[in-house]
Amino acid sequence: MSDTTKRIGEVRMSYGYQQKIARIDLTSGQVSLEQPDENFYRTHLGGRGLIAQYMLKELPPAIDPLSPDNKLIFANGVITGVPVGGCGRNSVGAKSPLTGAYGDAEAGGYFGAELKRAGYDGLILEGKAEKPVYIWIKDDVITIKDASSSWGKPIGISQEQIRSEVGERLARTAQIGPAGENMVKYACIINDLGHTAGRTGMGAVMGSKNVKAVAVKASKNVEIWYKEGVKNLALWLRDNYKTLVKRLVDEGSDCVLFGLNRQGGLPTRNFQQGSFEGVSNINGRTMKDTVVRRHKGCWACPIRCKTVVATDAPYYVNPVYGGPEYETVASLGSNCGIDNLEAIAKGHELCNALGLDTISTGASIAFAMECYEKGLLTKKDTDGIELKFGNHEAMLDTINKIARKEGIGNILAEGVARAAERIGGKAEEFALHVKRQEVPMHEPRWKQGMGLGYAVSPTGADHVHNIHDNVYADYGAGLETVKPLGILEPLPVADLSAAKVRLLMYNSYWQNVKDCLLFCDYVPLSQQQTTDLVRFVTGWDTNIWELMKVGERCLNLTRIFNLREGLNSLDDRLPTRFFLPFASGPLQGISIDKKAFEAAKAAYYRMMCWDEKGVPSKGKLDELGIGWAAEAIR
Repeated sequence: MSDTTKRIGEVRMSYGYQQKIARIDLTSGQVSLEQPDENFYRTHLGGRGLIAQYMLKELPPAIDPLSPDNKLIFANGVITGVPVGGCGRNSVGAKSPLTGAYGDAEAGGYFGAELKRAGYDGLILEGKAEKPVYIWIKDDVITIKDASSSWGKPIGISQEQIRSEVGERLARTAQIGPAGENMVKYACIINDLGHTAGRTGMGAVMGSKNVKAVAVKASKNVEIWYKEGVKNLALWLRDNYKTLVKRLVDEGSDCVLFGLNRQGGLPTRNFQQGSFEGVSNINGRTMKDTVVRRHKGCWACPIRCKTVVATDAPYYVNPVYGGPEYETVASLGSNCGIDNLEAIAKGHELCNALGLDTISTGASIAFAMECYEKGLLTKKDTDGIELKFGNHEAMLDTINKIARKEGIGNILAEGVARAAERIGGKAEEFALHVKRQEVPMHEPRWKQGMGLGYAVSPTGADHVHNIHDNVYADYGAGLETVKPLGILEPLPVADLSAAKVRLLMYNSYWQNVKDCLLFCDYVPLSQQQTTDLVRFVTGWDTNIWELMKVGERCLNLTRIFNLREGLNSLDDRLPTRFFLPFASGPLQGISIDKKAFEAAKAAYYRMMCWDEKGVPSKGKLDELGIGWAAEAIR
């Protein structure tokens, strides 16, 4: 470390960031380059920070998210493309067609690293192409090419076509499928066939611009300021990851199913229960013993947590699309009352091939199943499909209908909030969403701090820039991760005290830092190691405090964007179901107390220096160096 300390502050060229953002006007076909200065990168790091800054400054208020006025922004972070596990991710953002508010999503794989190595920190897609196109990037050359032959095709076929056309067998792709082309409100963008930027409907925005894919091939490397330091972190991860994330290595993210089920936190039948009687048929161990063929990973990562599944009967599942992770197994499985693992694997393959977010897809189908069982939908409404919980064939049929917006799929393609408005009656009670984004597969009656996190999230219900309360409920490895943030004592899972609110706030700052850096949550580097990685890559004499301020800045920029678009404190709410107690199971009688929730939300606003309506104070914005943002809501 002493050698490193000597190097800090030396005069040097840019490291980590390429100082180049490409702006592509799809209407005119013109490509231009921008070169933000070092302060821009140090202030925002990339990812969500970069996207939020551009969106707030450049998008006119109240635009239609599916109009040419919206902009689709691909963003890397300052550590993207560095040869350390967790540094292969990219973010993509726009005004969300699902929520009407700030939207972004992230994906792993190789695309983000390839884009960075080609020389770009980001791409801004503007306007709309006259006909289907794809963007081809080979180092310094960006070309807009005809995509008519691949439009309408599943992403496995379109990737083969694009690679053949450009003559690069290893070109990395970010694509939409038919769901994005049809502008399903929760269509996603998929990297390398199996890595999904799933939430907030970014695939629909890409489809609205007539862009099928972005394909990249690079021949450069990212310049690193202190290579030895980066190498040592990579070696530490290589030597320790098997011990630190053993179950993730063995079973992928599906390793959590049994534990969640035992605690009563496994969403079942549209969150009506928290335990699923068929869990032994769909858990990670069963997957490993039956449908998993191998594991794969992302750029430079030794963990290889991504499963690759294949089946022949009763459903053929193509292994090129990887395999279902926890969110998919729960959303298409337990939350739909389905314990047929082969059908869940097929559902995952369909969602990837067609370009659908599996969380919103499964949640929409579970919502429809509850509506069907309670008489709000009939076979006439569902095109003859018996849309009951547990009917795996109905689940698969409905996925296809959603992607193509046919029949009942045309209603569900709008998301559960709008679907409930169409169906009427008590359907709104069954539509589980926050800010119109479907709730992910984590039960807030168990993890109550996470429930508050859902409510105040800028992108609607989200489990990533949030806390998982159980991790901090006892002394151990989880609590150790937040001690550098000043959180020293464990807190009960169901606690909604001021101490839990502080934990949520600090943890959200740090999660936003990772969303700006595009650093993977599964890679077990501590806050200090992550800070060292930023220092070693960029040469900045930075620290945890400065990075936390980036996260806080990011949260406030996204809040201002949403306020400008008409959202307010009334949108920071949870579905009624979570304030009602479970009738059975490990959490029988447990619910979120409404008064405690409202008190926690008010405490969060105070700690964030927001007023009672959730509006950031001018003093706080000035302190974060973004006082200009206050003008957006005057």
